[in-house]
Amino acid sequence: MGTQTYFGVALAGAFGLSLVSGSAQNPQECRSELCRLIMVASLSDLRPPDFQDHRSDVVDFYTPSGYALAWVHDGVAGPQARAIIEVLKNADAKGLDPEKYDVSRLEAYLARLESAEFGQSEASRFDLALTVSVMRYVSDLCIGRANPKKPGFNITVNHQSYDLPSWVRQRLLNSRDARETLEEVEPPFDGYRRTENALLLYLRLAQEDDCATLPSSKKTVDPGDFYPGVARLASWLEHLGDLSMPFLAPESQVYRGALVEAVKHFQLRHGLEPDGRIGKQTLQQLNTPLSSRVRQLRLTLERWRWVPREFPQRPIVVNIPEFRLRTFDSSNHTELEMGVVVGGAYRHQTPVFASDLMSLVFRPYWNVPLSIQRAELVPQLERDPSYLVKNGYEIVTPQREVVTDGIVSGETLAKLRVGKLSIRQVPGPKNALGGVAFIFPNEYDVYLHDTPARLLFSRTRRDFSHGCIRVERALDLALWVLKDYPQWSREKILEAMNGDVPVQVDLARPIPVLIVYGTAVVPADGTPHFFEDIYGLDALLERQLSLEHPQADFHPVSDDRLTSVGQGPRPHE
Repeated sequence: MGTQTYFGVALAGAFGLSLVSGSAQNPQECRSELCRLIMVASLSDLRPPDFQDHRSDVVDFYTPSGYALAWVHDGVAGPQARAIIEVLKNADAKGLDPEKYDVSRLEAYLARLESAEFGQSEASRFDLALTVSVMRYVSDLCIGRANPKKPGFNITVNHQSYDLPSWVRQRLLNSRDARETLEEVEPPFDGYRRTENALLLYLRLAQEDDCATLPSSKKTVDPGDFYPGVARLASWLEHLGDLSMPFLAPESQVYRGALVEAVKHFQLRHGLEPDGRIGKQTLQQLNTPLSSRVRQLRLTLERWRWVPREFPQRPIVVNIPEFRLRTFDSSNHTELEMGVVVGGAYRHQTPVFASDLMSLVFRPYWNVPLSIQRAELVPQLERDPSYLVKNGYEIVTPQREVVTDGIVSGETLAKLRVGKLSIRQVPGPKNALGGVAFIFPNEYDVYLHDTPARLLFSRTRRDFSHGCIRVERALDLALWVLKDYPQWSREKILEAMNGDVPVQVDLARPIPVLIVYGTAVVPADGTPHFFEDIYGLDALLERQLSLEHPQADFHPVSDDRLTSVGQGPRPHE
């Protein structure tokens, strides 16, 4: 099939469709204008004119009818054509651009058709333009515009391809409600629908925005302080829904009362410390144009379309900018939720990808990656030869034979610098991986793990690791992972997490793990939350979507960090 079959969903299976395969023809063999236009695979009425990527889909769509027009009958555009154009006209409500589907041109065609200015050639061009446009729309709505397998996005999940021509012919062409039928191809998740609703809200709020900004202040504005922007702040927070009641003293310039609570609510929704103080970061978020929030919601909808429709087991999902982990049940409802620490934005970014959790290692060794060994631990050992003893490290050969866990000689330091010897941290209370590591094979050697650094979870921005993901409540996550293993009771898990030696538990049924990147999140209460684009991946995706063909190659940020756990690959800490 010509459409983006790299990441489809089984529409054919879902709707009981069968594959209709039309044989390609040369323009010279065609007996109709429509057929000749299709064989050329370019139509000046479209932007872009070239529809080579959908050519075989269009052939398969028109072949069963012998290339008869689908949307125009006896020189009149049918109700389906009009209904589909109306849906395309409102594509912005789905986070898509109506002009990507040639709405203006289709409406102009329709106007000429209604005034009887159409000839057979124009009717063929209109019919083909509508077919290509709706196929583009269905594909974008169903699986997204950008290729999720591209480096920088890296969501690689196996799915069945879908039969776009048959779906359009059998489901849409004869549908009584084109809008409802087209919505069938969208992701079936509650979070996706909530994000759509939030987009509609922010599209309206952005239209009503007067673009005024709050005045800056030389110092942080604390509750009880004089602030000349109080009136604007009150009206703005009421506009956004953070101030649920009118401010009772609009003439006052003292920042206090309900307004402070509204600022706290706003801060909580924007990944800030909810302290009610208006500092530089809070003011920056308050003055962010709502068009930027619309952009974030649109990009999040795009990423939702990459998520598989079904999982073989209930999944674990980590959202990097939100610093949040969630587990889900078989109905896609959240079961467990906790904070995480992710890789630092500078040089240690946690990658976006999908994998399967295969095992847990209780009381793991931390095999220090060579980059950290050279850059951080060797200098520490040069300054303090007893550093190994103080921090529970030992030096080992490539065969994991212990060389020393005490004083380090100059010869040993030289071997550490070139990687002939390595450093690992023994299980114990000082171990950077804490009591348990959750292992899912991936090319980045990233994994989830416990941590003794508990204070990090009190911060709102938590990008401090070398790439791996530290979880706030490792015991709860281990209990969730092993809930179907009755031999692993809470007591036994606690015993293993506090033991003296590593214990590996292999899972009989791997658990899907998705490491995703969404700067707009709409939880169950429907309140939109926004987060900083800490890795610049929103900007990267936006650049990709701006291309005429978003699946084209581009150059993302690369990452080459390696580390390890136990005796296996070398994951990051």
